[in-house]
Amino acid sequence: MAQEISVAAPTEFLPRVPVSFEVNGVMQDLELDPRTSLLDALRETIGLSGTKKGCDHGQCGTCTVHIDGRRVASCLTMAAQVADHKVITIEGLGDDDTIHPMQQAFIDHDALQCGYCTPGQIMAAVACVREGHTNSEAQIREYMSGNLCRCGAYPGIVAAIQDAAPKMEG
Repeated sequence: MAQEISVAAPTEFLPRVPVSFEVNGVMQDLELDPRTSLLDALRETIGLSGTKKGCDHGQCGTCTVHIDGRRVASCLTMAAQVADHKVITIEGLGDDDTIHPMQQAFIDHDALQCGYCTPGQIMAAVACVREGHTNSEAQIREYMSGNLCRCGAYPGIVAAIQDAAPKMEG
């Protein structure tokens, strides 16, 4: 006779927690499984698909967003951790009339190929400029090293950051 194995309860039976945070200037009041990552809350609950899921282990940078102006890997950040904070995603960089200077620089310098990593690259690049790490190509490469591009668009990415930095600072 086979022995019965108990299985974890389905997630719909787990208690949900209220979480409120601002995303791209809009307050979000959510009820989430406490294990929900910020990445999953953004993509699956709020419906912002610009932030991509890459490795889901914080190693590729594809899911980079800003929390209170600081870049973070949203796959490693629990949604409950951002309660009462401000989150900016790729969708929140520009506005309806004008794209962000970094987005324009990525277009101008052909700093993308397949485009999958581009939202995370742009978010990291904006942070790189804001953090003051654009004094040299080597410094840009160092501070962007947490964001991987499988297509190898690195020369265009560095050129885009060098082009956009003075426009963002000025």
